[in-house]
Amino acid sequence: MPEPTKKEENEVLAPAPAPPPGEPNKEKEAGTAPAKEPNKEKEAGPAPAKEPNKEKEAGPAPAKEPNKEKEAGTSPGKDEEDASPPGALPPGLGSRALERKDSEWSIGEPPAGEEQDKQNANSQLSTLFVEKPQGGAVKVGENITFIAKVKAEDLLRKPTVKWFKGKWMDLASKAGKHLQLKETFERHSRVYTFEMQIIKAKENYAGNYRCEVTYKDKFDSCSFDLEVHESTGTTPNIDIRSAFKRSGEGQEDAGELDFSGLLKRREVKPQEEQPEVDVWELLKNAKPSEYEKIAFQYGITDLRGMLKRLKRMRRVEKKSAAFARILDPAYQVDKGGRVRFVVELADPKLEVKWYKNGQEIRPSTKYIFEHKGCERIMFINNCALTDDSEYYVTAGDEKCSTELFVREPPVMVTKQLEDTKAYCGERVELECEVSEDDANVKWFKNGEEIIPGPKSRYHIRVEGKKHILVIEGATKADTAEYSVMTTGGQSSAKLSVDLKPLKILTPLTDQTVNLGKEICLKCEVSENITGKWTKNGLPVQETDRLKIVHKGRIHKLVIANALVEDEGDYVFTPDAYSVTLPAKVHVIDPPKINLDGLDADNTVTVIAGNKLRLEIPISGEPPPKAIWSRADKAIMEGSGRIRAENYPDSTTLVIDIAEKDDSGVYHINLKNEAGEAHASIKIKVVDIPDPPVAPNVTDVGDDWCIMTWEPPVYDGGSPILGYFIERKKKQSSRWMRLNFDLCKETTFEPKKMIEGVAYEVRIFAVNAVGISKPSMPSKPFVPLAVTSPPTLLTVDSVTDTTVTMKWRPPDQIGAAGLDGYVLEYCFEGSTSAKQSDENGEAAFDLPADDWIVANTELIDKTKFTITGLPTDSRIFVRVKAVNAAGASEPKYYSQPILVKEIIEPPKIRIPRHLKQTYIRRVGEAINLVIPFQGKPRPELTWTKDGAPIDKNQINIRNSETDTIIFIRKAERSHSGKYDLQVKVEKFVETASIDIRVIDRPGPPQLVKIDDVWGENVALSWTPPRDDGNTAITGYTIQKADKKSMEWFTVIEHYHRTNATITELVIGNEYYFRVFAENMCGLSEDATMTKESAVIAKDGKIYKNPVYEDFDFSEAPMFTQPLVNTYAVAGYNATLNCSVRGNPKPKITWMKNKVAITDDPRYRMFSNQGVCTLEIRKPSPYDGGTYCCKAVNELGTVEIECKLEVKVIYQGVNSPGQPVFLEGQQQL
Repeated sequence: MPEPTKKEENEVLAPAPAPPPGEPNKEKEAGTAPAKEPNKEKEAGPAPAKEPNKEKEAGPAPAKEPNKEKEAGTSPGKDEEDASPPGALPPGLGSRALERKDSEWSIGEPPAGEEQDKQNANSQLSTLFVEKPQGGAVKVGENITFIAKVKAEDLLRKPTVKWFKGKWMDLASKAGKHLQLKETFERHSRVYTFEMQIIKAKENYAGNYRCEVTYKDKFDSCSFDLEVHESTGTTPNIDIRSAFKRSGEGQEDAGELDFSGLLKRREVKPQEEQPEVDVWELLKNAKPSEYEKIAFQYGITDLRGMLKRLKRMRRVEKKSAAFARILDPAYQVDKGGRVRFVVELADPKLEVKWYKNGQEIRPSTKYIFEHKGCERIMFINNCALTDDSEYYVTAGDEKCSTELFVREPPVMVTKQLEDTKAYCGERVELECEVSEDDANVKWFKNGEEIIPGPKSRYHIRVEGKKHILVIEGATKADTAEYSVMTTGGQSSAKLSVDLKPLKILTPLTDQTVNLGKEICLKCEVSENITGKWTKNGLPVQETDRLKIVHKGRIHKLVIANALVEDEGDYVFTPDAYSVTLPAKVHVIDPPKINLDGLDADNTVTVIAGNKLRLEIPISGEPPPKAIWSRADKAIMEGSGRIRAENYPDSTTLVIDIAEKDDSGVYHINLKNEAGEAHASIKIKVVDIPDPPVAPNVTDVGDDWCIMTWEPPVYDGGSPILGYFIERKKKQSSRWMRLNFDLCKETTFEPKKMIEGVAYEVRIFAVNAVGISKPSMPSKPFVPLAVTSPPTLLTVDSVTDTTVTMKWRPPDQIGAAGLDGYVLEYCFEGSTSAKQSDENGEAAFDLPADDWIVANTELIDKTKFTITGLPTDSRIFVRVKAVNAAGASEPKYYSQPILVKEIIEPPKIRIPRHLKQTYIRRVGEAINLVIPFQGKPRPELTWTKDGAPIDKNQINIRNSETDTIIFIRKAERSHSGKYDLQVKVEKFVETASIDIRVIDRPGPPQLVKIDDVWGENVALSWTPPRDDGNTAITGYTIQKADKKSMEWFTVIEHYHRTNATITELVIGNEYYFRVFAENMCGLSEDATMTKESAVIAKDGKIYKNPVYEDFDFSEAPMFTQPLVNTYAVAGYNATLNCSVRGNPKPKITWMKNKVAITDDPRYRMFSNQGVCTLEIRKPSPYDGGTYCCKAVNELGTVEIECKLEVKVIYQGVNSPGQPVFLEGQQQL
């Protein structure tokens, strides 16, 4: 309970001024204000179901404030003898408590206006909800489910939904035995469904609930109420006082403030009659801490006002000079009773005046004054509630005051309410009688106070002691338990409102209507009630075309100009009844074929090879069945080349690859239950013409040709318009068009071709459809020109029967190339010289028969020998160059040639490198070519060192101009002097060649130690017996320690046969060996000294120290640990650490204490102590604790780290970079 402020304390301590006359009840009305505060908590919403005590603790809080005021007051004085005893409870206080409409026992359902506002708020357009949870009622122990639906068309992921009770309690943490939350997703409709199910409901589950849905920056919420009713039993008699009391000891809620006593339908123990208690006396004598308990025990609601008045009375009594006895602090009297105020004066001569609320009281029949000695008495007759006020009396300058409490007797219920049954729409009256006229009576429905208003269906009529609750137009919602309460009693009764039995006089009938006609659905029921029309489960809305008519008991649904979409299942449902009147509406329309898009004769032309998709619009309801046919053969639907495809509003004929045979008339037949329709369509297939046959090239020039061809056999159904001609080089794949205007003839002359290049030509035929495929290419042809004559025709050699001629190629060969030469000759005596040419050479004009062709076939070489000639004859010679275009002009030799051989002395031409000794290594090949001259063909003779050559070892090959000596693998035996002799008749020519075949030498013959002194040794040796057929170029000397016998080279390429070896180690014993060397290399073996050379020590012998081997063994130890790592799913991740140890430790990787072996998703590396584990494209499943374990014979060590794998979608984790945990690193 919060402490009062300073202002409140001052109000408590300061005496309150007397109220002005005419306002006696303001102070009391102000005292009731704090009692309204508990309702603020209830207006804010019910407390969560699992924390009922909070509501109880917060409820009575405002009522504790008067204790502060009571603590500030003083103890009351003694009562006067003549004061009337106060009653147990002031009736006025109890009555005023009942008058408060926001008192504790008015707790219950909110008024109808609040429910309507809440429904209107929930019915507003939602941004996310497509179906909101609706409030409901459930009996104790039963189950109830609330459903919310969210459309997911514009949502990228699932929205977040939370359920609350009251303002703040999140029910997600309360899910369990009595509360279950469920969510589903329907993929077809893309709707999320969220359910909250309450199992075995209890009374404290009732209250206000809220459902919130959030997605990114969107938010939506919906509130709904849950009512929990008792399953059995009626409302017990309610005692107002017991409802405000604390629960008695021994009960479950002992010690708790029970503000819901009027709402709980629990059994109330009968209260024993208690003797009347003076509450005022209790308050005067009680401790301040007990004020609240007394107020709740005796139903005091104006505790604050009573404490203020008590405070004013608790002032310090001063000894009065005017009064011997003052008024009592307070007096109490029943309504209509008489009260007596008495004071005793110290001086009877003093004048006394009586005041009420500051106004002087004059004697009357109501106020009677008496004087008895020093006593002054005032009687108040027939006390009313208006007499409840403050009174004081003055004597001289002094006065004394008192308080008068007028108690109203309790109002009793003399005639109880009776259970009533009624039908919906009727007027219902619930009547009771009380003991007093115009008494304050409160009506309740299911424990909630009924507050009549101008817009409420509830009206309260009072006729003296009779009180009537009137319900206009009763509905099923009015079925409840109604109770009436007075200050002295209560009564309750049940009202049951049922529907009147409904009879269907005329049901709806199924209708079949033609398209465009009117649809009229009519039904008649026994009651004049409203209803709802639905179509296929959805409400029907009125439009210009659709009208809903309700006249009395007749209901009509009229649709003008019926459309296809008007077809469906219609249902009329009377309001408040579970009866439905169904009817089916079927809209039909005869089939129609729309051929407006075709030609006048319904002809469709298609090019062969193309796909024809002929779509014909159709109409009809129900959609007609279309059948295509050709020549009385139906075309089926399916996957054939020619097929039909049917749709509700069209039918299609499909020909995938149109062919010539597809031409013809096709028929369409439509049929539905409303009629039939027929149509015919002519399809014409045209094509390009066939390709012409290959053209013929009849004539060829140097850059032109003439070609002809025949028209194609099939013109494609359209006349040939002309031809296109193309040509290309034979080696090319690129065709070039020769004419851009169609050639109307079948002959064409291509020009501007390159001479000597092979060409091909082809033809295209053209009709109205297009261009045909090309014809086959013609045979290759080449535009050619003959070459110029050969040049420099000369005589190469002449024998007794032959003449050898040679010449040079033509100066101008041409693009066609040169195929060869033809050499012709004729004998002298058959020629007649005509003229000389420009070069002074004779030109001869002979008949073709006189010239003899020397070569029967074309020759490529520019040299040819004419054989079979008679000796001493003279001949003329000419040569022609020949290509594809023919033979060129001949080239003549200028004079006749005498056929007689000329002797030429022999001559040997030794190459320069053979004029000195020719050296080769063993195993190499020897191939020597030695040219020579001489005519006629000379005789050749080879000798070696004066002896004939063995042809099994040496190959000799001779020709007319050179001789070759060839040795495949040379040996040392092939060394020597080779002599060549060339002889022509009596002429002889000789030449010599020196050949030397060399090899590696042998080892020296003897190596000996001549002398040893100090660190030096003198060696000498004799040259090797075999020098390898070449001079020794040097020696190589090596030494070896006797202990290791490892040889080390001391001197290389040494030319002498003795040497001194220096800088030898003292105390060592050495052996020496020597290799011989020539231009082929070192000898294969070496000659070693027989004795060893000891390098003597001088002085003390040195002893080498002994060192122990260092122990490098070490247990495994990690020098670089593993670290916690963050990885992104789908990208390779690596874990690294370094370890050392000797012997080299064995590395084992583990995930979650399980060793990783033979898993292709992991790769393990270890290089120079660095251990790496690579995880290929990890997924969230790969997250966990990874461990690296190193083991050798000296110990084991492990190290761990955590790997977290996150899946990053669009826009997650956050708009920026991922946030890493402490100790993590980004890969």
